Amino acid sequence: TFVAERPVGGDFVGLGGHGGADGPRGPVTVDDAAMFTARFEGGAVGVFEATRFALGRKNAMRLELNGSKASLAFDFEDMNSLWFYDSAEEPDAGFRRIQATEPEHPYTGNWWPVGHGLGYEHAFTHQVVDLVEAIANREQPAPSFADALRVQRVLEAVEASAADQSRWTEV
Repeated sequence: TFVAERPVGGDFVGLGGHGGADGPRGPVTVDDAAMFTARFEGGAVGVFEATRFALGRKNAMRLELNGSKASLAFDFEDMNSLWFYDSAEEPDAGFRRIQATEPEHPYTGNWWPVGHGLGYEHAFTHQVVDLVEAIANREQPAPSFADALRVQRVLEAVEASAADQSRWTEV
């Protein structure tokens, strides 16, 4: 945590709000930044970072996968696009953009004409539809509660590592 105290909530508008600069202040009880490394079965490594202090970022939630032959990147601020690089293609070509609103892509057939982007709110609609359809088909919803438990175990290992001088912690 970089900032020990912040203005407490003041005027609330919609789902957000802001405290007055001259108003009461309270202790910060959340991390301003967190990062950890991970090692996966098979030898892959991962770097995870989250911060409230990435200037210029609004809601990036950026995911990037880099392999020995290809890379894939997604940024929530550009949520209708994927960026893909394949080393089998022209090596100097760089990443190419895949517009994820074509009719063959999941979910888009139920929305707008090709080229019209889906928004933040549509993601929640799809989550509910997937859950209800899984229940109706007597299938396990995905992600499942077991998946959530695995995520929680990783987060607990990160906290344990941080409390133990950032030592490697098995999950």
